[in-house]
Amino acid sequence: MASVPNENVPEQDSYRALLGEIKERIRSAQYVALRAVNLELLSLYWDIGRLIDQRQRGETWGRAVVENLAADLRAEFPGIGGFSAANLWRIKQFHEAYSKDEKLAPLVREISWTKNLVILERCKDSAQRQFYLERTKQFGWTKNVLIHQIENKTYEKTLFNQTNFDTALPEEIRNQASLPSKTNTRSIFWSLPTSTANANWNKRFSPGWNRSS
Repeated sequence: MASVPNENVPEQDSYRALLGEIKERIRSAQYVALRAVNLELLSLYWDIGRLIDQRQRGETWGRAVVENLAADLRAEFPGIGGFSAANLWRIKQFHEAYSKDEKLAPLVREISWTKNLVILERCKDSAQRQFYLERTKQFGWTKNVLIHQIENKTYEKTLFNQTNFDTALPEEIRNQASLPSKTNTRSIFWSLPTSTANANWNKRFSPGWNRSS
């Protein structure tokens, strides 16, 4: 419904400026909140992966334990996604892949879980993972853009200086927004203070983390 003209309404230019500032502030707050949620989600998954990995190494537990965990967690938290057996295995692999890598562990915090999964599953080499982790953060690649870059062998071509990131992308992919999607948080958390998420992450991922984790 359009605004009703009113003699008390400020000049149109002044009003548009005010509206623009408020919109920008809202978008900024959304981004900060989503980033904080993403950090806490990654911290949660890191801890779950560590706990499963440690317990499986210390006990004679097979794959059945993950199936049981998935069933019990979904029963306890029925409205929360991300706890399927398949995803718990991915979470464990996520921790295994980065827990002893001081160079890559801090980088995974910079992108969403879904993008981390793409890199984890499609890139087997540490240098290749570092390349896509850094470029995804630097250029604000969406999941689709990231997949396109991997399938286009951007890493390999860059080694031989054969590509340009911007011109190598189809326009419809290049123009996709870089703001993380709410679906990346899997509806686990409401927005948290950024300082809280950063503090929790730094405890787990600082260069001096527990080497046994």
